[in-house]
Amino acid sequence: MGIGLGIFLVAVGLILSLGVRDRLSDFDLSMIGWILTGVGALGIILTMIVSSMRSGRRTEIVDRDDRLDGPI
Repeated sequence: MGIGLGIFLVAVGLILSLGVRDRLSDFDLSMIGWILTGVGALGIILTMIVSSMRSGRRTEIVDRDDRLDGPI
């Protein structure tokens, strides 16, 4: 899950939990909205943690040729 999907889930969750006052016969839309909000927030946090762990492990290998034989 990326940051974009996490933001989408948070937005949809907040709309369902705060903006919708209906109840379906078997589902409480407010509770589904809070669950989606929590899953989206958790996804954003985990994505940021994983991306920060990956960025610290970059290794760049540079192959230089220091010979001065003439113009290339």
